[in-house]
Amino acid sequence: MSNSIVFADTHAHLYAEQFDQDRSDMIQRAIKEGVKYIFLPNIDSTSINPMHRLAEAYPEHCFTMMGLHPCSVKPDTFDAEMQLMENYLFNTEYKYVAVGEIGIDLYWDKTTLELQKKAFIEQLEWAKKLHLPVSVHCRDAFNETMECIEQVQDGTLKGIMHCFGGGVQEAKRVVKASFFIGIGGVATFKNRKRLAEAIADTPIENIVLETDAPYLPPEPYRGKRNESAYIPIIASVVAQIRQCSIAEVAEKTTQNALNLFQIHSLNLYQDK
Repeated sequence: MSNSIVFADTHAHLYAEQFDQDRSDMIQRAIKEGVKYIFLPNIDSTSINPMHRLAEAYPEHCFTMMGLHPCSVKPDTFDAEMQLMENYLFNTEYKYVAVGEIGIDLYWDKTTLELQKKAFIEQLEWAKKLHLPVSVHCRDAFNETMECIEQVQDGTLKGIMHCFGGGVQEAKRVVKASFFIGIGGVATFKNRKRLAEAIADTPIENIVLETDAPYLPPEPYRGKRNESAYIPIIASVVAQIRQCSIAEVAEKTTQNALNLFQIHSLNLYQDK
């Protein structure tokens, strides 16, 4: 990949234990492929320290978020976990670029829906107070997730619908809410018809790229570990669907990410 092309991976868990044996090499592979900006969503109390260590090791490339993942919303730990997230966002020296990963997940546990909604709405309100965007996890809960966003949207809330997998109508609803659709490895799968239609229909100004590494690797890496170096594969599929160049996809989606996360780079396309 030409080093004049710069990508952003807007959602990657590169602090995860799956990378413990080769994290440095993996980061270097991503940088070599032009993936200069990598945004790290938090999960819960267990992921905070590993995430911070990674960002401290690569301050020019890795940027952190803070939030409680919906799969970590449990009745017995809810108060402590939410208090910890709030403390890190409001009362520490750490500078986060977003509130995330937050949202609703009904794939694993439907019994916690009301508690997940409570956590989600509270964290959306934090984002508004802090003037930060959000990174939203939504699995088997599109309507529930969008209803929460639309409920608190006052014109100031912005964010990404991470791992977007819907069709044209779902994408339109996301964009109407002033959110981006996050396009990842699912776009490379053979059964992507509805998603491909959404990618073609949605303005490039409302699209960002992501991996969700180590999860959801693109073809031809399905069944293996995902990593940020695979962003160009996703970009090439988006370019094919939209009938434009990879360079255009890279430029637009990277600028979208930098604007959303308020990362200012004067030398975005300067060869390094």
